[in-house]
Parts: sequence; C-alpha cells; structure tokens
Amino acid sequence: MDDSILSSSSSPYDLLFQALLLIPIRHYLFALFLIWSVFFYNFLEFHFLGDTILHYFKCRVNLIYNPDSPLYHGVVSRCRILHGRYVATPWLASPHLQTCFLNFNGLPPVFSYSRQLFRASDGGTIALDWLTNSDVLDGSQNEILKEDKTPIAVVIPGLTSDSSSAYLKHLAYNTAKTGWNVVISNHRGLGGVSVTSDRFYNAGWTEDIRVVLGHLQQEYPMAPLFAIGTSIGANVLVKYLGEEGEKTPLRGAVAICSPWDLLIGDRFICRTLKQKLYDKALTIGLQGYAQLHEPQYTRLANWEGIKKSRSIRDFDNHATCIVGKFETVDTYYRKSSSTQYVGNVAVPLLCISALDDPLCTKEAIPWDECRANKNIVLATTNHGGHLAFFEGLTASSLWWVRATNEFLCTLSCSSHMHVQKIQERRSSGSGKEEEPSINQGPYLNITEDGLVAAVNYEETTTMSEEATQVSNQTGPKRKDDVIKRKRSIWLLGYIGVVTGFPLVGMLINYLFRKKQRPTKSKS
Repeated sequence: MDDSILSSSSSPYDLLFQALLLIPIRHYLFALFLIWSVFFYNFLEFHFLGDTILHYFKCRVNLIYNPDSPLYHGVVSRCRILHGRYVATPWLASPHLQTCFLNFNGLPPVFSYSRQLFRASDGGTIALDWLTNSDVLDGSQNEILKEDKTPIAVVIPGLTSDSSSAYLKHLAYNTAKTGWNVVISNHRGLGGVSVTSDRFYNAGWTEDIRVVLGHLQQEYPMAPLFAIGTSIGANVLVKYLGEEGEKTPLRGAVAICSPWDLLIGDRFICRTLKQKLYDKALTIGLQGYAQLHEPQYTRLANWEGIKKSRSIRDFDNHATCIVGKFETVDTYYRKSSSTQYVGNVAVPLLCISALDDPLCTKEAIPWDECRANKNIVLATTNHGGHLAFFEGLTASSLWWVRATNEFLCTLSCSSHMHVQKIQERRSSGSGKEEEPSINQGPYLNITEDGLVAAVNYEETTTMSEEATQVSNQTGPKRKDDVIKRKRSIWLLGYIGVVTGFPLVGMLINYLFRKKQRPTKSKS
C-alpha cells in the first residue's frame, strides 16, 4: 500500500473524498434517480406496487351496514360491482394524480344537454340540464311526457362544479345509457346562469334541491325520482334526507365522496403541504365564482376580504357566513355538516368514499352512524382519490359511476324503494282546513298490534267508553272479553242499587222528620 495514503498528515475526510472520486459519475446519477423516485412515489402516494403485489387484499371493496339491513340483503347483496374489487389505472395509481387528471382532462364523453331554467319562489334561477335515454340512443332530444314512467336521476354537483365537469358527464352519459333520464341541478350562479336573488348556495343549503324535487314530482308524477350527490352535493343530499325523513319523494339516493363533517375537513385541508395546495386551488375557484357575481357580493359581503382570501376558511368568513347569516365559520361548518343527520335518513342510501381521498378525509366518515341506520350501506375503497376512481388501462371509465348505476337499477327493480308518506288533510266547502276528529267517519282505527278496523261515526251519536273499546278491538275473543266486562259492570251497578236502597230510605226519613219538627212546636 502506498505510503502517501498511510501518511499521518492525511485527513480521514481527504481519504474519503479521494475514494468517492474513484466511483463513476453514472453511479451517482443512478443513486440520485433512485432516491428521487422513492421520494416522488411516497409524496404522491403511489400504490402501483401494492396493487400489483397485494391485489387480492388491498383492492377489495369494504361494505359497512347494519346486520338486519333490508337494503343490504335485498339490494346490495345482488350488486356484483360492490362485492368485487377496485383496481386503479396503473399510470394513475395515486390519489393526487387521479384527482388532478379528473379536473384537467378526465376523458369525458361528448354530448349536449337540454337546458331548462327553473325559477324558485325567492327569485333565484336554477339551471336544470337534461340528458335523456333517447338522447344517448338515437341522438334525438325528445321532450319528456307527463305520463312518462322512466326513472329520473337528479344529480347535485360538488363545489364550483356544474354540468360541464368531466365526472358529471361520465355520470350523466352512462346513467342515461342504462335507460334512465338524468337531470343535473346546477347550483345558483353556475352553469352560465346569473344570480337573480340575494341567496347563494353553500354546503348546507338544501332548499334548492327541495324545491327542484317538488317541481319534478309535479311535472312528472309517474316517474320515480332518485338522487345522486357528489362531494359538497353529497353533503347537501344527506342533510336534506335527514331533514325530510319519510316526507321526501325520493325512492333512493347515492352519496359520492361526501365531506360529512366540515369542521374536521377544515382542519384536515390545512394539515400538510399537499392539502394546502388543494385548499389554495379551491379558494381560487371560489374567488372566480365570486367574480362572476361581483355586484351581488360587493353589496352583500366583504368584497375586499374575498379578494384577499388565501383559504376556503377565509372565503367562508368574508362571504358565506355574511350572506348566510352565520355567526362564525365554525358555526357554519357545524350546522351544515351532514353527519348529524345520518340517523334520520329514511331512504335507501348508498355512500361511496375513498380512504385516500385528498380532500374529504376518512376521519370524518360516520362509521357507527351508518352502521346503525338500516337504510344506509357505506362502501369504502382503499384508493380512488376525490371523485376519480379511474379504471382500465385507458382510464376511460369511473368505477363509482358503474357501481352507482348497478345499485340504482337493482333498487328500482326491487320492493325496497322508499314510498313517500304524505299527511293528507280534508277541507270543508268553505276552504278552511279541518282538524282530524274521531267523530267524523269513516276512518281507520289502528291498534297497537297493527290491526286495522273501519269505524263509522255520526255527528249526533255519542258512544260510551265500552262501545269505543269494542270498536277498537278486533277478533271474537276480544269482543267476548269486553261483553263479559260489560256484564260485570251492570252486575256491580245492580248490587250497588239493591244494597244502597235501605240507606237512601233512611236518609229520606231523617230529612222528612227534621222538616216536620218546627211545625209541631208552633201548634
């Protein structure tokens, strides 16, 4: 070994540097590429290797439902797609790539809608964009007849999205292709329509979907109505279902990538650098929406604050809370979150969420609430991004669109569709509403065990308590019991009269004597 290398005057770092110079430069480039690839793979949360190696375990759809759920056993159990696996497009095997690709391209089908403008009672204008089954099959835009029985799917878009969004075109085209009529209810001020009132939509605004469904039910009374909500639209849909309960005209519904709890979502989107990038992108979209309606926002909100907003929370503070009259941003998020309404949902509801959703965190999913409600089935996948779920080598289709169509078609052919419960009130000739009365007949008397008896009352007839009990009971055994009870009451009454008669005689005799005494004294 050379003595110059072993010289004590040489520094260890000099020796290390000389050794590193002996390594070829191509090896350094390869190592740098490898390190960058690992960093890039983890930063964008690629899962290509996991899908390839653990295809059987990681790609399975997880279903959450109540063990006694008739929705699952009667409908979802027959859905092959929901019991299968979701495998992402290999070159889009990242939630961030899927989400970005959906918003910048998405490969949507090419078609055109038929527009209908609906005017709400407060003066607001809502653009209803239609795509019917005939539009897809033969390209002819035929008007829907009033007696048409074709199911209608009402779609509620996400934040700042309208009918031109790629994912909504995928949904509308494929749903109409399966034989349905689709109508996208654009939010106020979107879809190229101006804001014509002082009300704007927000994450908890359910009035528009309520009036739109009422309008569709009136215009097409023979067509069953279903609803599909996406992102913020899914939050609005679930909140609406919880508010309406049994009164909604919807037969079934699907919620895709709902944020569920807006307060948790607000904390999540500011947590890391990647989430902050999404926060900034959505804020720019909201500011663009505000610029389209600058005259209204200048008059109703803090326009300078809107222009300087750096996050969704800032925009909500300067715009949404002021227009919607919420005390604070947190108050708006709490009141608008759909989580608190999950327990009141009375309509068959399928909820689909991706656990790697970069916008709507899995931390906000109400697992226990969905499991407790027999009308809800929650389907989660390990991957999918936000509203993306691209599948196939060409990324030409969205998995959640196929799963939604299969669920709705299976539900529409089953007996598990929801039936609207309406409280009817009779009115007199004067037009004044009358309160229901048991003295007006005939009416149905429902007992605790579910038996029903028809009873006819006359206004001039009064019934005793026993007669009322007889009319409420059904079956010969119950009538015999009432008759025996009636006989025993008469027997007790007879005994009371017989035993009490001597006492009554003594009382009359005593009073008669008391009145006769003053007469005798005077004589």
